[in-house]
Amino acid sequence: MSIVFFRPVSRFLAAFAAILWAGSLAAQPSHGISMYGAPALPPDFVSLAYVRADAPKGGSITLGNSGGFDSLNPFVRKGTVPWQLRFFTHESLMGRSWDEPFTLYGLLAESIEVPEDRSWVAFTLREEAEFSDGTPVTVDDVIFSYEILGSEGHPRYLGLASQIDSITQTGPRSLRIDFNTDNRELALLAGLRPILSRAQWEGRDFANAPLSEVPLGSGPYSVTDYEAGRFVQLTRNPAYWGADLPFRRGTFNFDDIRIDFYGDTSVLFEALKAGEISALREFNAEKWQTQYNFPAVRQGKMIKSEIPHQKPSGMTGFVMNTRKPPFDDWRVREAMIQAFNFEYINDTLTGGVQPRITSYFSNSDLAMAPGPADAAVTALLTPYRDALLPGTLEGYALPVSDGSARNRRGIRTAMKLLEEAGWTPQDGVMRNAQGAPLQFTILVEQNNTEHMAIADLYLTALKRLGLDVRIETTDSAQFTERESAFDFEMTTFRRAVSLSPGNEQRFYWGSKAATQPGSRNLMGVASPAVDGMIDVMLSARSEEEFTAAVRALDRALTAGRYVIPFWQFTKGQIAHIREMKFPETLPIYGDGPEYMPQVWWYEPS
Repeated sequence: MSIVFFRPVSRFLAAFAAILWAGSLAAQPSHGISMYGAPALPPDFVSLAYVRADAPKGGSITLGNSGGFDSLNPFVRKGTVPWQLRFFTHESLMGRSWDEPFTLYGLLAESIEVPEDRSWVAFTLREEAEFSDGTPVTVDDVIFSYEILGSEGHPRYLGLASQIDSITQTGPRSLRIDFNTDNRELALLAGLRPILSRAQWEGRDFANAPLSEVPLGSGPYSVTDYEAGRFVQLTRNPAYWGADLPFRRGTFNFDDIRIDFYGDTSVLFEALKAGEISALREFNAEKWQTQYNFPAVRQGKMIKSEIPHQKPSGMTGFVMNTRKPPFDDWRVREAMIQAFNFEYINDTLTGGVQPRITSYFSNSDLAMAPGPADAAVTALLTPYRDALLPGTLEGYALPVSDGSARNRRGIRTAMKLLEEAGWTPQDGVMRNAQGAPLQFTILVEQNNTEHMAIADLYLTALKRLGLDVRIETTDSAQFTERESAFDFEMTTFRRAVSLSPGNEQRFYWGSKAATQPGSRNLMGVASPAVDGMIDVMLSARSEEEFTAAVRALDRALTAGRYVIPFWQFTKGQIAHIREMKFPETLPIYGDGPEYMPQVWWYEPS
């Protein structure tokens, strides 16, 4: 039996814990686990509800990405990786159903056990589980994976590692993980960590491995060919160990998936029109209506499919870096929001058909309600009242313009806020008391033509305010590097959130993440109220308490004025060749990285 400790624990305490083990809270092995309540599917389920269980296998498709890549290791911070890779090649102990808010079912593990307080979790591996080279997945591989990801992996894995007290092998195919934090979600997160091969990485530099060192996984696909920055070829393993698992039935049906890389989104769209790629997600409603009428669509060779969903809006927009002036002042941030003429920009670029994001969890029951906070939310936020920004408790709403290009009311409000913050117009230039101009740069990835168009329209309003602002473009590799180092003043931003937000919220906007390079807390949120609401959310024992905490978090973030919100996407829009098919039953999460192409199949014309 091997034991790995994430923080020093004496031999005596470890032995004492083992003695107490037998008296711990009752737990029984289960086929799945849900954040609240019981899993929707029974132990003998045949397949996930939103797949076609008898979907045919076969066919080849080509997907397209803009930008490039210089790494094929999606589990470390270094390098730019094809974003789809980790969804195809690697697996975790449990797999997530996208038709439930947060429920997992056995994948590499045949069962999971947790006590009532979820202070620990135990897994039993499937005997047949194996890596793509035919070697078995062992408890030793699982323990190694938690160690290496927790110490050398991407920052998104570090939060869980710090909350693990110990990992203990309890049998030939079983292990137990003990936590040091009261956090009901940890048992589920532990089940979602990718499992790597110890044999591949023993004695090698995992964090700085070269492009040729492709991590070995147990997933349905393996990387069989690539050319740096040009393409990646994925081939389905005909001897994939999990092909007959109920959780996998009807999924990963294509024999080959190739990912080609293009200079920017415009070139990518032209590749779709020319038939060089098989499917493309479109995020602009106006473009979807007006530019997806090319010959292949008119001839029926290309299909336009819309996939509705029930998930929160998340946040998309221009994020302001509060670590740097002038955005360390909330009044300046509010001025930037007032100056952003959403109605005009939305009408110009999308035809006005896409609704605006109004908060981080808008479009869901988790969203903050308009107006003053209700009693439950107020009770949670009151201890932090002195540190809350105006509007948090009283109610905060984004400005609405008259839709004209001038946006006079927004500009007047912005001017007043800037003057309150110590900036005054001097010879047409907004300056502070020392005479320094108010200036900053909007960093945009050069291959994102939509974000460039938004920035160009926004720049006109900012210049009317007397601000010295310029747009800086950079390639995808440099953009990722600067984003990771928080080397920007304002830049583009996208955070998707789920119907069951959890520990990732700390990585998105927790105070510790604000100073952690590579974290997703781009705005630099360091708010006791935000941290407190995340803590309450993670320790909640009921859905009511959980919902109140998320709504309070939503208020603190939205009233923090960290992001200038764009429009939301209430449905997925995918153009695809007619040979690509998908099930009629849709998951509540709609389209996403684990929907297309995972549950789609190829049907020859």
